[in-house]
Amino acid sequence: MPAEQPDELLRFGREVLSRQPFSALLAARLDAFTPGGAELSVPVVPGLLQQHGFVHGGVLSYLADNALTFAGGSVLGDSVTAEFKINYLRPARDAERLLAVATVVGSGKTQAVCRCDIFVLRGEERTLCAAAQGTIRKAA
Repeated sequence: MPAEQPDELLRFGREVLSRQPFSALLAARLDAFTPGGAELSVPVVPGLLQQHGFVHGGVLSYLADNALTFAGGSVLGDSVTAEFKINYLRPARDAERLLAVATVVGSGKTQAVCRCDIFVLRGEERTLCAAAQGTIRKAA
């Protein structure tokens, strides 16, 4: 990962995201990318809902996984997820977008422990709906 200015780092991160077909399918957007942190969002469309009208848990897991890996990668370079755990705190419903905010809790040479909060966005309102933590490791 290049040690560049914040705008250049964000441009780099968006380029990486654009090479992920599944992220493109979900219309994911990297909103912020700084050393030690990342913010990733997805617009909520009817195809992402489950039978009760909530955003499917798999979408929340995608956001956590990818945001955690971007945050870890911001300090490690090219990285992959080793593991993560997610807690669904409340249904993600009536959302315009979902926003995942991930930060590095601690890191070494080959791995980083990161945490991520996922929010439902409705206009200016932001409601926490899930929390995750994971271990990100440098890619081989």
